[in-house]
Order: sequence, then C-alpha cells, then structure tokens
Amino acid sequence: MTKQIGRLDGKVCLITGAGSGIGQASAKLFAREGARVVVADVDDRGAKSTVTAIRKAGGEAVAEHVDVTDEAETVALAGRVAKRFKRIDVLFNNAGISGVGDVLETEPELFDRVMGVNVRGVYLMSRAVVPFMIKQRSGSIINMSSSIAEIGLARRVSYAASKGAVLSMTRSMQVDVAPHGIRVNALLPGTILTPFVERYLKEAYADPEEGYASIRKRQLGSELGKPDDVAFAALYLASDESRFVMASGLIVDGGVSGAK
Repeated sequence: MTKQIGRLDGKVCLITGAGSGIGQASAKLFAREGARVVVADVDDRGAKSTVTAIRKAGGEAVAEHVDVTDEAETVALAGRVAKRFKRIDVLFNNAGISGVGDVLETEPELFDRVMGVNVRGVYLMSRAVVPFMIKQRSGSIINMSSSIAEIGLARRVSYAASKGAVLSMTRSMQVDVAPHGIRVNALLPGTILTPFVERYLKEAYADPEEGYASIRKRQLGSELGKPDDVAFAALYLASDESRFVMASGLIVDGGVSGAK
C-alpha cells in the first residue's frame, strides 16, 4: 500500500502558544499532516501535554519554552530549531493574550502588556526566524490577527489595537520578504471557544453564561467556532496549496464581520 503523503510532509513548523487552544489544535493537525512540529509556549506544562498527545498519535513534535516578548529567548529558540532540524519552513505566530476595557477602563499597564505579547511578540519571533527562511529562500509565516481588526467591538481597546497592528505588520512584512520566497499571511478568527475565550468571559461578565449567550447572538450560526476551525485555515496557509496567497487576512469568524 502506498503511504499517503501529508499536506505538510517533512516541513518543520514552529508554533507559538501551542500549549492550548488554537495553537494546540494546529500543532496536532500539522503533525497529522506530516510536519515536524515545534510546540513553543511560555506554559511548559501545556507544551509538554501537546507534544505527548502528538507522539501518542504517531506524530513528531518537541516542546520548547519561549516568552515571545523576550528578544533573547526568541533568538535562542529560532537558533535551536534551525540547528536541530536544519530548517524552519513555517512560523505560526499564535501566542497572544486578551485585554478587556474601553479607553477609560484600560490602564496603560494593561495596554502595554497586550501590545507587548500580541504585537512585539509577532515582531520578535518573526525577526528571529526570517534570517533562516531567507537563507533557504522559502517559508510561510502565519500571524494571528482577529476579525476585530475589521469591526468595532465594545471594550476591546487594547486587544483591537494589537490585532489591527498585526494585520498591518503582516502586509508590510510581506512586501519586504517576498523577494526571498517567503509568504506572510494573517488569520482573522472570530470568537472561538478556547480557554482564552473562557477566561475573557469570566473577566468581562459577572455571569459568564450571559456573556456566552451575548456572543452567540453575533454569530450567523448558532454556535461559536472551534479551535479546529482555525487550525484548518492555518494548515492551508502553511501548506504549498497557498503558494499564491500573500499579504492576506483570512477571515474565519462565522460571518460576523462580513454579514452583519
């Protein structure tokens, strides 16, 4: 019997924030499609849990610690991955944090923290990996933006600012690295039911169930998205199937930004 070739067969894929949620779902899916996955997270336990699940399913993965806001850590991580695997084919800048509050409620410290992880983290991790992609003259970078970059949503000043910045940075980066055979795209998910969103519901609403019901009303369908819904979109951008897709913002939001 001929072995089926995966869509990422042999590719080395580095995913940040892969210890839970969308990052974890993407890591598992990428591994099933033949990738060698580097599961990077500031949460070591979460990263190891993801790796364990991948290996039990017969995939290949390693866990790595990284704080994406720390330049030295991002540089060291990229170096370790390149040394171990001899290349880095995909960088999925998935790590991120939430920020709840309007312009008056949002303290400067929170604003800076959200921008630090969500924007500076994408910048630093990309800056660390791009030299290796330039050397091999190929690569796909996927940045986690959000549909909030395209719509107005109450009490999201810091988060909206960060995700809008990521989308703009994605487009600018693409112009710079295109001559080196590197593609840069962004994902714009809507509300996906992850631990990230569960924490937000607890922070933003006195009654999380009330918050959940409110979010569902924004959807065209009756349910929120699942991590796998975004992971499949990430798989497309990581694969060679999207070779002609550059500087795009792929919306995965159940129709919220386009139909209401």
